[in-house]
Amino acid sequence: MKKKYLLALAFLGAFFCIYTETIYFSGDSLVAKTSENSEYTSLDGNAEVKTDDLEIQADFIEISGKNFRFITASGRVSGKNLTSNFSFSCEKLHYDRITKIALLETAVELHDTENDVRISAQSIEYNQKTDIATMQIEVRLTSKDSICTSALAIYNKAQQRVVLSGSPKIERNKDIFQAQEIILDIQTEEIKLDGKIRGSIVNENAEDKKQEKDKSD
Repeated sequence: MKKKYLLALAFLGAFFCIYTETIYFSGDSLVAKTSENSEYTSLDGNAEVKTDDLEIQADFIEISGKNFRFITASGRVSGKNLTSNFSFSCEKLHYDRITKIALLETAVELHDTENDVRISAQSIEYNQKTDIATMQIEVRLTSKDSICTSALAIYNKAQQRVVLSGSPKIERNKDIFQAQEIILDIQTEEIKLDGKIRGSIVNENAEDKKQEKDKSD
């Protein structure tokens, strides 16, 4: 039977102000250990954790470190960042509640629901403080009509800009753009290419006229 638990944590901040965050968590089974400098809680089976910033569901979740600083999840991991409006799924997740950095690994899917940007990669590191996601290996990003692929990409959510490197390519309808580095402005859809530029652009009017001529012939 799944059980629910609640944990309230108090932190000493600047000017001796106290900030209290409540962590809600649940699972089929729980193991907890506490010591002077560290706490540890593991949830196994239908595990869920919710903080002020994150909601996580997974097969297995650990909360550890002093003041339960670290959250590690594995198995079928999914959830959302409540502050940045990202939803995600992966097989492994590590989150530092102090630095606000999340590392997602293996079959990662990330969706910026606010801007409808969808990203997949084998590894994504997201820094909540800077609003920047760094993606590596088999990167694929889709936004509006643009399909971006590369080995490495940096997505700046605040600036609405993605920088692609490592055999980057953007396909937009029938047009193809390739270079050493490609920068895509998500809002304006402007593309900047740098180094060994190549590509192809399809003239739709010319294509239509050719098809009409072929039919008449």
